[in-house]
Amino acid sequence: MASPQDPLLKEEEEAMEDHSDMDVEKGDIPERQNLPSLSVMSTARSIITVVILAFVNLLIYANRSSVAGVLPYIQKAYDTNASLSGLLNTLFIGSYVLVAPIAGYLGDHCNKKYTVCAGVTIWLSMTLTLSFIPDGYFVLFLLTSGLVGAGEATFCTIAPSIIADLFTSDQRTRMLNMFYSVIPVGCGLGYIIGPKVTDAASGDWHWAFRVTPGLGLIAVALMILVTKELPRTTTNGKKNNKSRKFAKWATDLKKLFKNRSFMLTTMGSSAVSFIVGAIGVWGPSYLTHARTLLQEKDPCRAEPCDYHDIPIFGVITVVSGILGVVAGSEISKKYRKSNPRADPLVCGCAMMLSAPFLLLALTFGNISLVATYIFIFIGETLLAVNFTLISDIILKVVTPWRRSSALAVQMTIYHLLGDAGSPYLIGLISDTYVQGYAKSPLLTYRSLEYALMTCTIMAVIGGAFFMATALFIERDEKEAEMESEPPSSSSSSLLPADEDCASDYRDP
Repeated sequence: MASPQDPLLKEEEEAMEDHSDMDVEKGDIPERQNLPSLSVMSTARSIITVVILAFVNLLIYANRSSVAGVLPYIQKAYDTNASLSGLLNTLFIGSYVLVAPIAGYLGDHCNKKYTVCAGVTIWLSMTLTLSFIPDGYFVLFLLTSGLVGAGEATFCTIAPSIIADLFTSDQRTRMLNMFYSVIPVGCGLGYIIGPKVTDAASGDWHWAFRVTPGLGLIAVALMILVTKELPRTTTNGKKNNKSRKFAKWATDLKKLFKNRSFMLTTMGSSAVSFIVGAIGVWGPSYLTHARTLLQEKDPCRAEPCDYHDIPIFGVITVVSGILGVVAGSEISKKYRKSNPRADPLVCGCAMMLSAPFLLLALTFGNISLVATYIFIFIGETLLAVNFTLISDIILKVVTPWRRSSALAVQMTIYHLLGDAGSPYLIGLISDTYVQGYAKSPLLTYRSLEYALMTCTIMAVIGGAFFMATALFIERDEKEAEMESEPPSSSSSSLLPADEDCASDYRDP
């Protein structure tokens, strides 16, 4: 708890006193334009909260990509083929999609701060447990990986809705931009840190999973101390004065599934997830096989092996991800001034443009690694354009009290149709291609090349879904605003910052 001398708390009290003479019941509430002045939290504390959430997001994705960074070591430790290695990510995401709807419900009806902290605690505990599983226990490694996904799902479902409660309009987009821009940074760091830590530990890959838990514990402590529970706000930043009795979750889901912009954006984001999941897991292996083929040498079968293409892939992921997120946000913000359908149109164009560059990256793998790196960089940059805009679209077209549930449903479908199955599918296609033939560097390379070409098809399909979203987004955004408007009756009360799930929402 903050002390009485806490300057952030003092700023909050002064801000609340400034508006104490306003008649909330008469709707005399100042609109937030660029700053979160409506929040019961100060501007400084709100920004610090977003920084903490972004830091946790970075750790989560660094830990997730560490699996791909040390995948060659894991395959050798457990003697697994490509499809079984892909199953590792599939089980992780499977747990993720099972927990995400539950987390979304809790986020809409319970205290968001403590729910998020509980999720992060589960994530860091299971990650640390993962690092102590010895070689030969692949099933246990799989099951523990699934529990890691459960904790991650809780955080990723609720964190964006916390940011949506703190900020509005362009300021919210900037803060979401900060939150999502760390995803490629985390992924890239995982590809870099995983192999480096393993090398420093004399080839013990378990140490790659012991870096993030300690930092995660610090982040949990900071969230408890800094973050405060907030009243839900509308898209335009007004406190939601509409009295809302406890609504059955099925009613919320029915509304979401009838929301065309929400469903089409979710399907488009599923295509993004499919591609990112497949490339994230198999991209480093593809580059390693390509180098082996170009240098005309036998694959490494005993440590120490040269995996320096993995850190290079990590650097590409970091730079392209940051560039794509920032570029997408800025392009959409400027285009939005002349076209309110800018967000889905920018997403659709970026997805369709990424398809030929992904195809070129696969085509040039056995010709020039430099050209392959360049095409991967361009393709990943275009994919990263979608990261912030997808959440921004969803937060615009749903009402405040459905934000966590909407993000939970979106993430469930996003992962279920995307990266839950794409790594396994790529591995299965690759194994099927080489089945019955004597293994060779060329055959191994070709099998991954052809399997990864499914990503180019998904890029075109995803782009089409985003383009379709543009047809309905204006209408759905207006409907969400109308449903969020306070009633004319003065008896309405603020939607509470839930301290107790049972006491804040009651059946009619």
